[in-house]
Amino acid sequence: MIVLTGPEIPAAAAFTQRKQIDEETPSRVTHDALAVNHPMWMVGDAAFDMLGWHDELIEEAVVPVAPYNPRNTDDQLDIKYRVEDPIKAHGEDVHLKQSALDKTYEHQTQVERTIGASKDCGLGTPSVRSRVRVESHVFLALCLRLTTAIDNYE
Repeated sequence: MIVLTGPEIPAAAAFTQRKQIDEETPSRVTHDALAVNHPMWMVGDAAFDMLGWHDELIEEAVVPVAPYNPRNTDDQLDIKYRVEDPIKAHGEDVHLKQSALDKTYEHQTQVERTIGASKDCGLGTPSVRSRVRVESHVFLALCLRLTTAIDNYE
């Protein structure tokens, strides 16, 4: 999991053993990212359709934009993004255009570009074994990506 503060600039990250992410990791990484920058939006794919995480973001005045995953509930909703449900609950008080959510979700590709740019810094297939060494390799590649972005900016 990578949190970006701008195009291809990692601000916080977490290393998971499998593709499926647990409930605690996004909360912890979001907390780290909010210490660096306070965004208006947090964008993630359908794996980030987590009620607890969304509630935490909304309490921090951050709009979570993740596609609704109907497999997460028995009572399926007619929404595209999870955040639409709490917005509808507020009725007349809060409005958010579907087009604004769609446009914001398009920024999901920045994460993919960051991963691609980080692969250029050595994030590809690590040539080390053991979880600790792979984690170190990944975080060093992300640090190198951040250093490269700072250098390019200056």
